[in-house]
Amino acid sequence: MYSYTRDESRQRRKLFRKGFRQALADNVDPALERRIQAIDQSAAERGRRELNALHNVREGDRQAVATAKATVRTASRQDKAAARQALRDAEQQLKRSERAVSRAENQ
Repeated sequence: MYSYTRDESRQRRKLFRKGFRQALADNVDPALERRIQAIDQSAAERGRRELNALHNVREGDRQAVATAKATVRTASRQDKAAARQALRDAEQQLKRSERAVSRAENQ
């Protein structure tokens, strides 16, 4: 997963266009390619960190669902409705985090 900043995207587009023009002239500067690779490497590292953070959030949400299920099972009759609502909220949050991880992994 790559995660480019706006400045990196702008620089990369500019370098790509410059490299394209040089390729048409059959005279590509190797420094240009190194700069593009450096931008790609930093974006890939940032993407890995963001993906790891999403995985951590998802694991926390899974733990929250498990805790909410245990709370529903052990709740008194008066507290069961609130516990079920907390379980539904935790499950919705888990679905959101799983979708975010899935989108990030498929990019």
